Amino acid sequence: MEKDYLGKLLLPIIVVVAAVFAFSSFFIIAPGEVAVKTRLGGIVDSYSEGMHFKIPLVENITKFSIQIQRADIKTQAFSKDLQTMNSHLVVNHRIQKETVVSIFRNLGPNYVDNIVDPAVQEVFKAISARYSAERIISERNQLVEEINAEVKERLSKKEIVVTDISVTDLDFTDQFLKAVEDKQVAEQQAKMSEKLVEKAKRDAESQIAKSKGEAEALRMQREQVTPALIELRKVDAQLKAIEKWNGVLPGYVGAGVPFISIEKGK
Repeated sequence: MEKDYLGKLLLPIIVVVAAVFAFSSFFIIAPGEVAVKTRLGGIVDSYSEGMHFKIPLVENITKFSIQIQRADIKTQAFSKDLQTMNSHLVVNHRIQKETVVSIFRNLGPNYVDNIVDPAVQEVFKAISARYSAERIISERNQLVEEINAEVKERLSKKEIVVTDISVTDLDFTDQFLKAVEDKQVAEQQAKMSEKLVEKAKRDAESQIAKSKGEAEALRMQREQVTPALIELRKVDAQLKAIEKWNGVLPGYVGAGVPFISIEKGK
């Protein structure tokens, strides 16, 4: 009786243990993942998507994504003129199936925290220190291009592929931003004043040129006035007066009566 009781008690336990061992003998790799299998601390092989076998309690599985991953990195840096800026960088990266075993051995599963994050922060701080704060604001795209180029080159040596880096936030102190705004307003006002001065200068030069032209025209007219021209103008004026006379003498007499010579018929 006692043996039968023990047998009935152990049977479910054995079944459960067997089921656990059976289920833990297989692992599934989803699309976009790669797994590295280790046996007692040593790397056995890498596996792509699908169902695979492993020895329970002896072999372990570490999974890696080979899809593009996003790393959000927040850091603080200083410009060339020692202005403080807080930044948020987004690093899109991935690893290749062929390099998973090498990355697992050399960098470990936490390669983003151990390698990507420190490298990006170091490059960002080094490049930012080459720019003044005003240049960082006005030439932000150039700054990002330099960061991308240097980070990609550095991490490619670690077998990490960086697709692109974006600087989503770049904040300076309120005092500095206010100073930059005031300077921009002053520069705009100075440019406007320069334009007004240039316009006034052009108007004055135009007026001077016009006055010189008028003076030159008067001088030329004076040079063209000769005694013969004056007499010709007088004759022309008399002819026009005769053309306008209607043949009727003025209706008044006196010292001012004009004398008109009338020829008698022959």
